[in-house]
Amino acid sequence: MFMAKASSMLPAAVAALFLIPLADGAPAAKVFRAGAYAADVSPTKLPVVVNGMFLARTADRVTDPIHARCLVLDDGETRLALVVVDSCMMPRELLDRAKQMASRKTGIPTARMLISATHTHSAPSAIGVLGSPPDHEYVAFLPGRIAEGIEQAARRLAPARIGWSSVDDYEHTYCRRWIYRPDKMPVDPFGAPTVRANMHPGYQNPNAIGPSGPVDPGLTVVSIQSPQGEPMALLANYSMHYFGSTPVSADYYGLFAEKIARRIGASRQFVAMMSQGTSGDQMWMDYGQPKSGITLDAYAEGVTRYAHEAYQKIEYRDWAPLGVAETTLSLRRRTPDEQRLAWAREITAPMNGQSPRNQQEVYALEQIYLHEQPVRELKLQAVRIGDLGITAIPHEVFAITGLKLKAQSPSAATFNIELANGAEGYIPPPEQHKLGGYTTWPARTAALEVQAEPKIVETLITLLEKVSGKPRYPVAEAQGLYAQAVLASKPAAYWRFSEFNGPIARDSSGRDHHGTYEDGVAFYLPGPRLPGQQINPAPHFAGGRMTASIDGFPNSYSVEMWFWNGLPNDARGVTGYLFSRGAADALGIGGIDSGAGKLIFAGALEGKTEIQRTTWNHVVMVRDRQRVRVFLSGSDSPEIAGEVPGGPANHPGRVFVGGRHDSAANFEGKIDEVAIYDRALTQADIAEHFRAGRL
Repeated sequence: MFMAKASSMLPAAVAALFLIPLADGAPAAKVFRAGAYAADVSPTKLPVVVNGMFLARTADRVTDPIHARCLVLDDGETRLALVVVDSCMMPRELLDRAKQMASRKTGIPTARMLISATHTHSAPSAIGVLGSPPDHEYVAFLPGRIAEGIEQAARRLAPARIGWSSVDDYEHTYCRRWIYRPDKMPVDPFGAPTVRANMHPGYQNPNAIGPSGPVDPGLTVVSIQSPQGEPMALLANYSMHYFGSTPVSADYYGLFAEKIARRIGASRQFVAMMSQGTSGDQMWMDYGQPKSGITLDAYAEGVTRYAHEAYQKIEYRDWAPLGVAETTLSLRRRTPDEQRLAWAREITAPMNGQSPRNQQEVYALEQIYLHEQPVRELKLQAVRIGDLGITAIPHEVFAITGLKLKAQSPSAATFNIELANGAEGYIPPPEQHKLGGYTTWPARTAALEVQAEPKIVETLITLLEKVSGKPRYPVAEAQGLYAQAVLASKPAAYWRFSEFNGPIARDSSGRDHHGTYEDGVAFYLPGPRLPGQQINPAPHFAGGRMTASIDGFPNSYSVEMWFWNGLPNDARGVTGYLFSRGAADALGIGGIDSGAGKLIFAGALEGKTEIQRTTWNHVVMVRDRQRVRVFLSGSDSPEIAGEVPGGPANHPGRVFVGGRHDSAANFEGKIDEVAIYDRALTQADIAEHFRAGRL
């Protein structure tokens, strides 16, 4: 997503008025220049090792050529290089060599070079990954070819104009990491049933509930033209892992470059490149639907169509200021304890240096590597092109991390390039570590400390502030018609659950009843579609909950929310409750009698009603002393009603959302827009709120 903010971008006519004095005192407009070159980096010796899978494989032919696509920009004061290489990933040491070679030839400082990988899984192995070793001859060959590409791009520098735009393409990327049912969890490579979420569950897998994270649909295009309007180069950015092609191949990234050139009628000198966004948990497969028969060529054509749509909206600038900020950050790896290290040594000892043959041997070897290299130094960058910001991250980054960066960036528009200036594996947000799965298993592919992601995000936002000269943008909470209706009814607490992360669940009522998220919650997933809100995020409670405290309730109160049940009717042993009164001072919100597929209000009152799985439902529970009524989806009459025996209702005191405080039976699914009122809502109130929440 190309993050829209109040733009301070200058139109081309105004930007051209920035002047610099010449030696004779006569002013002249600043000149923006650009040069581009695509260096062929296809292997010259075959067969070649190809990585990107658990075990090693080789390729004996080049299916289509692979390139280092280089773009050099110069604003008259700053010159920088942006390079996108058709590679799965490249280590920092290799890229530092390429930068040093290019710097000697061009004079561009290495700190002003950004080199990234497309993440094609069909390219020669430039780095050891899991069971695949590096191809040493290719590792020796690649840096020189990258450096030559940068040199040739610099030689082609010519006057140019530049512009950028973006569209949202939800059609070609989806979250590939799904949350599993609590009673259907797979085991990890170490033999423990820790896999609450994992990639590639399969199409419509009954054991998988839903995605563990959001999608970043932003497809950004940066276009460079001659002053006369002739296309010179194009840099695109999109968050999709890779499509899959026969090695050696540039995958869809190479096809995109060819197709966009044809669409805009560019000459043979034109260079297009597709950079990798934040796609650590993104893929082209929609696992919630039947299997798609789309081909590689058709996929590339579809993405090109969206890119061309963005291209047609671009407004060009005759000049744009450039800048780069770079820093390093040292982080620890999650190294094995003595017990796991002993396990790894026992498994690897009989291998005698041979390549691993299975997953267990792969992860045993990885524990040795982590033990021997417990600390890694990362190179992080932020680039400025006018009011466009670019962050460079040496990791496979989840979409939610990219969305955090875009939301806080001080630039009017921002995108993220992953696997840039190195390759240090996945960086799941801390809460995703709790859900387990491949992208969290300790290995060089996912080794860094649990708190690595927030540290990297903070560092990059600081770099964006430095390079732009502006403060970060505060993350605002959208208020559509539904939120306005709830707030007009003056709730005692209103948790909108729109946070990117925990631990704080903010109370929007103004009464400061902020809650705390516990482990087992995935954030920023699609919530109910509400009028006036393009994005309405919601958390998935995967064994976790939110807790809060509220004091001073009368004998009557109401609870309102939206919920999305994730469990099918055959789930056993996971029955929870939508509302429960386990103790006099606590109210539990969230839980479904999943075995029967029912909505249930529990406590002293019996009552159930049919609900539909994986759809959003609006529900209000009203307790007026002993009288209890439950209204579902705007119904004029309660779905459940009755009298609770005993004395007056005690105020909740403590509130638990997502599970019962006195039971291991937790709600499984999404909950959003939870409001608690210190009075009994009327049917008119309930009907008005439901109407405000309907599109």
